[in-house]
Amino acid sequence: MAEARRWLISGRVQGVFFRASTRRQAEVLALAGYAVNLPDGRVEVLAHGDPAALEQLADWLRAGPPAARVDALETASLEQARPYDPGRFTTA
Repeated sequence: MAEARRWLISGRVQGVFFRASTRRQAEVLALAGYAVNLPDGRVEVLAHGDPAALEQLADWLRAGPPAARVDALETASLEQARPYDPGRFTTA
């Protein structure tokens, strides 16, 4: 059964291809959702799909792409997430 999870990632995560790299990783894992920059410097990621794939994405998010520095990865409530197209993974 599919699940959805939302993460807030802080550190050096904007301007280092974090969103694009997250999209590629999510597509490899067959997940739908989005990655967006937040005004406070964090990145918000929401993903929907197989629970094992969500765990793999969470593991990847803890490190991010090579130029990133992840200081914190927190799981946030889904009620506050932006709407997403369940058929694909997007960046904004």
